[in-house]
Amino acid sequence: MKSSGIKLTAGQIVLRFLVVLLFVVMLVGALYPMLWVAVSGFKSTTELLISPFKLPAEWSLKNYLGVWKIGISRFFLNSVFITVASSLLVAAVSALAAFPLSRYRFRSRRFWFLFLLCGLMLAPQVSLISNYKILQALHLYDSYLGLILVYTAFRVPYTMFLMWSYFMTVPKDIEEAACIDGCTSFMIFWRILVPISKPIMATGILLTARYVWNDFLFSLIYTESAALKTIPYGLNSLKGESGTDWGQLMAGMAISSIPIIILFICTQKYFVRGLTVGAVKG
Repeated sequence: MKSSGIKLTAGQIVLRFLVVLLFVVMLVGALYPMLWVAVSGFKSTTELLISPFKLPAEWSLKNYLGVWKIGISRFFLNSVFITVASSLLVAAVSALAAFPLSRYRFRSRRFWFLFLLCGLMLAPQVSLISNYKILQALHLYDSYLGLILVYTAFRVPYTMFLMWSYFMTVPKDIEEAACIDGCTSFMIFWRILVPISKPIMATGILLTARYVWNDFLFSLIYTESAALKTIPYGLNSLKGESGTDWGQLMAGMAISSIPIIILFICTQKYFVRGLTVGAVKG
């Protein structure tokens, strides 16, 4: 039986080998820092400073258990709650804003679209004082709700734009057929657009979660009680003026990276589809 495979030339084989090699190098470059931090969490400060790139002489969970017990668990749980609440609120508000702006034509449509996009031009550092005064006036300073609302306000413009781009690719024939069947606007949104928009929803949630989880500035400015601080503040508090236990700090950094890694693994296929489908209007 003759083989039906396509024969590759020597140049094509070399090209494929170089491409694979490039991806392997990129993979190692991405994974090595995370693995180094995780392994460094098993070392003492002395061992970490003397031999930073060697494997630990003794694999002990002392640093991981110690950093969890000294209070980082509270910061970790605060970040989980604030990140989940902010991500879901941003996804809901952005979807509700993108739906009418992409599916209906009304007089002030362009104004509201540009008004929301203007939020992309506002840097967080510029609005620190104004937001601080607003939160104080609303009695939301030093509270979970105040911090969640600030994160939501800054992430809605970008997430709304992603969802708007995605909604624009959905054929209007589906919407017209639903209207003939008696569906209201909300039913079209909830039963048709939301189910088929899982990729862009997951993309928006992932990007928002990464932003909120890694943010240090808002937690520092808009909360005063240590009980409300998030994980970046907790990691920063591990550094002392008299000295720093680098083993515990590395363990804390490894712990703090786990939720985002898990979230990305669970949503990676939706993340790629959401960015590629919504990138070009069909």
